Amino acid sequence: MTSDLTPRQKSVLEYVISFQQEHRMAPTVREICAHLGLSGPAGIHRILNILKDKGYILAEPGKKRSWRFSKDITGAGIPLIGTIAAGLPVEAIENLEGELAVSPMLFGAKRCFGLRVKGDSMIDAHILDGDLAIIRPQKRVESGEIAAVMVQDLLSEATLKILRRTRSALTLEPANPAYSPLVFKGPQRKQVVILGKYMGLLRMV
Repeated sequence: MTSDLTPRQKSVLEYVISFQQEHRMAPTVREICAHLGLSGPAGIHRILNILKDKGYILAEPGKKRSWRFSKDITGAGIPLIGTIAAGLPVEAIENLEGELAVSPMLFGAKRCFGLRVKGDSMIDAHILDGDLAIIRPQKRVESGEIAAVMVQDLLSEATLKILRRTRSALTLEPANPAYSPLVFKGPQRKQVVILGKYMGLLRMV
């Protein structure tokens, strides 16, 4: 949904949405500046106008808190349910850890969940240790897409990998040449349970 935005534009949009969810009103330009560590409003006004032109936000002239997300925000944000490995699989924590004050709509989904990334096996896909991977729940993804998966018979372990299919094998491929793919052939393929499709990430800076 936000592939046409620069990282700075996306960070402004994320803050507008999260502020609106938490406070039930839009942030002021000054509050956006403070959040991003900027001293002047000129750059923020420019970004807000770009977001408006692209249809992401709406503005009401004459109001102090006028910049709002263009879609209705209802209910909670994105649940953060635990940890996922980007390296060797680690135990997935199934209990709810908290809630991310970001609308799932920012990632083009009505419902999704967040998993905290550990490890560096997905760095060539720009997924880093400590990032929050946003996952849309679904039982199947296309070959070549990044997925969150559980591997049965390895306890309750989860991993984030590029999933590739052939007629004879299912491969969980890292995005770092320092790691080897996990290959499942024949009946072993049933060990891999897809939790959902990787939709994007949040990086706390």
